[in-house]
Amino acid sequence: MKQILKVSLLAAAMTVAITGCQQDEQKPVDAGKAAEAKAEVKADAKAAAPATSSALKTFEETSAYAIGQSMGRYISNTLERQQELGVKLDNAMIMQGVQDGLVKKSLLNEEQLEKALKDYDQKINQAAAKKAADDAKASLEKGKKFLEENAKKKGVTVTKSGLQYEVISEGKGPKPKATDMVKVHYTGTLIDGTKFDSSVDRKEPAEFPLDHVIPGWTEGVQLMNVGSKYKFYLPSELAYGAQGAGSIPANSVLVFEVELLSIGKDKPADANAEVKTDAAKK
Repeated sequence: MKQILKVSLLAAAMTVAITGCQQDEQKPVDAGKAAEAKAEVKADAKAAAPATSSALKTFEETSAYAIGQSMGRYISNTLERQQELGVKLDNAMIMQGVQDGLVKKSLLNEEQLEKALKDYDQKINQAAAKKAADDAKASLEKGKKFLEENAKKKGVTVTKSGLQYEVISEGKGPKPKATDMVKVHYTGTLIDGTKFDSSVDRKEPAEFPLDHVIPGWTEGVQLMNVGSKYKFYLPSELAYGAQGAGSIPANSVLVFEVELLSIGKDKPADANAEVKTDAAKK
């Protein structure tokens, strides 16, 4: 991260420096020169107008602009995320650091500079860890409250493990065992309705050994007859727990609509490999 951080700070500082210089040029010296300053501002604004594709006449100009634009967007997004963690950089000091670097002078020696970057890296990591812990705690509390309320709804059954389910439609086929292969269609959402995975949207059923998926699925699908469609509410401990998975936050209660299409007796050749829903791969 250290090398990325150095590049990010430098580019961010260059962006701030350019912006700061333009703003300084646009300030009138005093009220008596307001009219003159206003004319200068217009001229400066015209000169500083964003480049258009027609203004980029050479390979070098186009390349330089594209690199700068890409870096600017990356740095802007990076610094915005860091500010969300409560770490806000002083733009004036960034600008001073860039200006000093360009003329090869510094308020810090190399050892102090290295330490400052390491300290900043550590600060960001600590802030990110704290935010993740706070978010996980909030998610756990929100999920617990959701399940308590959901369990009271008509048609919802709660198993000994804490799995909740309701029958949307009941099929007449056989029920699978944990060791069976099953073919299903499903849609998974968070409790706020955010969809994170759907075989229905992909128009391609999922097929897997039932004992190779998350515990809530292994338990829940065994309750179904082929042809059935159930809605499952999985406590986080029966889903992806405190680790989360891909776009699924830590300690999330998950909601799945599952349709059991068929049961197959034979596991695939790679059945020893752990299989989870596609959400875990994203």
